[in-house]
Amino acid sequence: MISIKALLKNVVAYKASDLHLVSRSEPQIRIDGKLAGLDMEKLDGKEIEEMCYSLLTDKQKKELEENKELDFAVMFPGIGRFRANYYYTMNGEVAAAFRIIPLEIPSLDDLKSPEIFKQLIKREKGLILVTGPTGSGKSTTLAALLNEINLTENKHIITIEDPVEFVHENKRSLFSHRNVGDDTKSFARGLKYSLREDPDIILVGEMRDQETIGTAVTAAETGHLVLGTLHTTSAIQTLNRIVDSFEGAEQVQIRNMLSVSLTAIISQSLLPKIGGGRVAIHEVLINNAAISNLIRENKLHQIYSQLQLNQQKTGMITQTQSMIKAIKANLITKEDAVRFSTQPQELMNLIGI
Repeated sequence: MISIKALLKNVVAYKASDLHLVSRSEPQIRIDGKLAGLDMEKLDGKEIEEMCYSLLTDKQKKELEENKELDFAVMFPGIGRFRANYYYTMNGEVAAAFRIIPLEIPSLDDLKSPEIFKQLIKREKGLILVTGPTGSGKSTTLAALLNEINLTENKHIITIEDPVEFVHENKRSLFSHRNVGDDTKSFARGLKYSLREDPDIILVGEMRDQETIGTAVTAAETGHLVLGTLHTTSAIQTLNRIVDSFEGAEQVQIRNMLSVSLTAIISQSLLPKIGGGRVAIHEVLINNAAISNLIRENKLHQIYSQLQLNQQKTGMITQTQSMIKAIKANLITKEDAVRFSTQPQELMNLIGI
């Protein structure tokens, strides 16, 4: 029987991002966003279970069997580091998804990120959110932002993740990496106690619930630079999601806190690149006096027009503008731009479809 190690070597060899193991299918890998089957025999549930269990400790096996899913990270010297998710499918069969985590942390220049990113991370406090659907490169962008700080600033950086993905080597900064489940019980708890651990910067892997969001906003308000992610596709949707996770009078309070503590929202998506590979498309909202007022007054729908004003000064850009720039540079097709757009009608009007 083929080993997990051999399969993960294929992920690296084909420059794929993910490996999927599901019963009654050959192993499948994702290349440039598209699934492709490996030229191998179909696997059954027992074979997958044997392969998957070979990587687990007794504690992890117990957790998987009790909770029916498990997140962890695994390192294979000479191959790479992977984020793994095990889960059960029909008939009680184990399935798995592995995502490669590059060992070499990319710089913002490597990612061709907007220049404004380097200015954002020079802030002493505030909330920077990187948002986008699953597989849009949020973790990679966050790693590059922290890498830039590591190269230029003497800071204590605490990361709270499930699981820890990119492991940073201490250069100028000092990193404390914490796994939810092993090193802290939850995101909210880890975040709460991190405030007593003398951090300058806190990375929250995922802002999943009201308690985590509230604590992150408070931490940003009280003098820390907080970076976090949300599974939202635009700046406006992100603000709505945060406010809607609270009820009644609490919404007024969170809007007031956000209006002060929010630094920026970076919404990104990865689109197929002409000629192969993928290209990152960004929408960037940067909080200023006008946006702060609209958040406080609950006029979130008016923020989109603010995104379009004085962009040379503010560094803001809409997703539509980023897509038009990429189309003109012959990086993406018009069809893909429309398919991935959060404002397809606006985009079609501007590119003449």
